[in-house]
Amino acid sequence: MNKIFVAYKPTGLSSNQYLSRLKRKYNVKKAGYSGTLDPFAKGCLIIAFGNFTRFFRFLDKTPKVYRATLWLGAKSDTLDIEHVTNPKVLEPFKEEAILSILEGLKGELEYEPPIFSAKRINGVRAYDLARAGKKVELNKIHSTIYDIKLNHYCHPFVTFEATVSEGTYIRSLGKMIADKLGVDGALSALERLREGSFSYNNEIPISPLDALNMKRIKFSGDMNDIWLGKKISLESLSIHDEGTYLLHNEKLAAVLEIKDKKVSYLLNKVDLC
Repeated sequence: MNKIFVAYKPTGLSSNQYLSRLKRKYNVKKAGYSGTLDPFAKGCLIIAFGNFTRFFRFLDKTPKVYRATLWLGAKSDTLDIEHVTNPKVLEPFKEEAILSILEGLKGELEYEPPIFSAKRINGVRAYDLARAGKKVELNKIHSTIYDIKLNHYCHPFVTFEATVSEGTYIRSLGKMIADKLGVDGALSALERLREGSFSYNNEIPISPLDALNMKRIKFSGDMNDIWLGKKISLESLSIHDEGTYLLHNEKLAAVLEIKDKKVSYLLNKVDLC
């Protein structure tokens, strides 16, 4: 079975555990997901069955949209409710102060990712080192916050929605908000609402031709040469500009790259049926 769709992962399951459930539900053996969600997080998860997993690296999944709830006064090494210790009772803040902080986070940010993250250090996941009590030092990363808005503030909980670049750590964003207020803070909820144009829609299949946001290109020669992976000339294509392009007929698809006036295959002969 070849299929792409968006599922909704619940809280409390790893992405792998949830994928196993879907494989049993649809009775498939070959399946994968794109864009891991922590067990703590819930929300949209792009799933592919069969050969459609080969399309993952070509999906345009930015910007990403998250909704999160920040618990002010809660201290946690994981920056979420997994390891909250001695939460403090705080006086409420003025909503205007929170709005000002959120507005100030828009744009380019440089920060250290959480030590409880999937970043690798010498081949080992940072969260494995952190859970083992070992020292974790991570290089700073850059993220773009395209938009961030306050959904509601019901002390001590601040719920916000953020539209961000790929690779942004929302738990770190929550920490920044708490730090600017001068208090501890940890996320009590995290939901991924959207990845690019992908959002949850009752697991309705998405055509891979719709999922791939790239220009279509035409080939003037024998299409069997494409499916056989034969070398083709730039002159035989309808576009000569550098870039990545999708070539397909009713049954098969290929992804071609034009670079330095040469044509190469990034993906070939994927069954669309």
